[in-house]
Amino acid sequence: MKDVRSSPPAAAVTAERAKAEAAELLTAIGAVRRVARRTVRGSQAEPLPPARGELLRLVARRPGIGVAEAAAELRLAPNSVSTMVSKLTEDGLLSRGRVVSDGRSVRLSVTETGAARVEQWRDIRTDLVGRALELLSPLDRQALAGAIPALARLAEQMETLLARGHPRPPERPTFREFPG
Repeated sequence: MKDVRSSPPAAAVTAERAKAEAAELLTAIGAVRRVARRTVRGSQAEPLPPARGELLRLVARRPGIGVAEAAAELRLAPNSVSTMVSKLTEDGLLSRGRVVSDGRSVRLSVTETGAARVEQWRDIRTDLVGRALELLSPLDRQALAGAIPALARLAEQMETLLARGHPRPPERPTFREFPG
């Protein structure tokens, strides 16, 4: 007699495994980011709230970016980015310039002070991560180095899914009414 048990389809098992791995990956990446942020907070580098710091780093990478472009890149509301731009400008870290052909358009750039701040943060975080990597086994360092291209591809795939209107919401179990 054949034992016929109901087991989930292979695709469901794979999807569940991928979700579990995703949760572990995000937890690990989050821990690394939190420690890096704490390192900056513990230095003389005057940390910014995470969203403002991210905006400042974005403008440093892409000088001349507009507010709407920055908002799209950071996946934030344009009015939120505009508020952050005002604060960063007030703090002397960003400057706004008008586009000559269209006086309404604003292009952002990092001031010397802002660039120095970004570089200081980068140095502090890079130093910490470098020293921590030195303490890892060669096998762990090799695994992390090998993961970098895969992480970049993962980010690209996530961007592609977002651009297509994803992520899809998690499937929720349907509850049926039972007589009774």
